[in-house]
Amino acid sequence: MLLTTQGLVLHTTKYGETSMIAKIFTRQLGLCSYIIKGVRSAKGKAKQNLLQPLSHLEMTVYNNSKRDLQYIKEMRPASHYNNIQNDGKKMALLFFMDEVLYKSLREEEQNQPLFDYVVSRLENLDQEGNVSTMPIDFLIGTAHHLGIEPMDNYSRQEPLFNLKEGRFQAPPSTYAAATNPNVEYFLDEPSSTHIHYCLSSAHKNQAPQLSALQRSSTLNNLLEYYHIHLSDFHNFTSHEVLHAVLR
Repeated sequence: MLLTTQGLVLHTTKYGETSMIAKIFTRQLGLCSYIIKGVRSAKGKAKQNLLQPLSHLEMTVYNNSKRDLQYIKEMRPASHYNNIQNDGKKMALLFFMDEVLYKSLREEEQNQPLFDYVVSRLENLDQEGNVSTMPIDFLIGTAHHLGIEPMDNYSRQEPLFNLKEGRFQAPPSTYAAATNPNVEYFLDEPSSTHIHYCLSSAHKNQAPQLSALQRSSTLNNLLEYYHIHLSDFHNFTSHEVLHAVLR
């Protein structure tokens, strides 16, 4: 069956002498694997530059539920970004967003709200001048659409964020700290406050005012949160470059 859908390229691998296999997050079908024939050949109809990380495509695809690998009949750009390719900070953030999605999504789980959210964030990335808080905003927004968003129930009585429970809790007693293995998932009070501030700012569509060191620490804590709540979210690397360029 032929289907027209938008897609975001997440990962590619070489296949044969001239073809490639691409993992593409589609709006209608979720994450799918496609063979693109002849894309590495000068004579191929499809061009390899369309398969860059998070390229936004309009595609006509063959969809067969009995196949693990599908085929693309036609593809063309659905969006053009003017200010990302020549900006080192924006490119680092683009690769970060790509890795978050690649390690979070499951095959053929349709999630149109997440797809539309990512497209909107790419448009913002292209247009915005200051991108320092975007990695944190993206992790919080994506967690919402994945169904793992942390609960922002911060209070004086429950000031510590528990990474495993995904919510703020009261400090454990001395006895609990000595006997409960889950105590290791509690963040300290400053780190918990930064998580609360970022969650609150995200809900108000505001940028949290944190120092570079605080942003870096909060980003690492949110990535650890993803690692705990998503089974395949490990060996994450792109944030290391991101920390370096967003100082």
